[in-house]
Amino acid sequence: MIEVMTEYLAKGFMTMLSISMPCVLTAASIGLVVGIIQAVTQVQEQTIAAAPKIFAVFLVIIIGGLGFIKLLTNLFTDGMALAFNGVSKADTFVLPADYYKYTKPFEGEMKDSFRNQPTLNEVMKNPGKVPYIDKNQKIKYDPAPRAPMPKANFVETNKILGR
Repeated sequence: MIEVMTEYLAKGFMTMLSISMPCVLTAASIGLVVGIIQAVTQVQEQTIAAAPKIFAVFLVIIIGGLGFIKLLTNLFTDGMALAFNGVSKADTFVLPADYYKYTKPFEGEMKDSFRNQPTLNEVMKNPGKVPYIDKNQKIKYDPAPRAPMPKANFVETNKILGR
């Protein structure tokens, strides 16, 4: 199964290269041609090459777009076929459907902390009583301590003292 997954990964890399390679080669060739023209004319402006590169790469994407989409669709279809037909048939990767029926995977980790809790009907009959697991968990709500009065500034102090 690992060999199949490795082969699919290699196919993904090849798809990525086959989609990006025409764009990269087009931009590099346009840059080379513009660089040669700039060397001949002795115009050393870096922004001149940007517009032809953008236009050429845009044309490559428009012309090859349907082919790029077809490559990606084939990769996706192969991946889904591998996921649903290949991996699901491999016994080492998939758990049986009734796995949790006969096992308790977190039995040692989980404690039954809600064992002595009232049922939903009991809680609905007594809306004022909030169920707590432990009496120590109950938070006591005391009124917040009042902040001291702020000290008056210089102007307010002079008005208070009548100066």
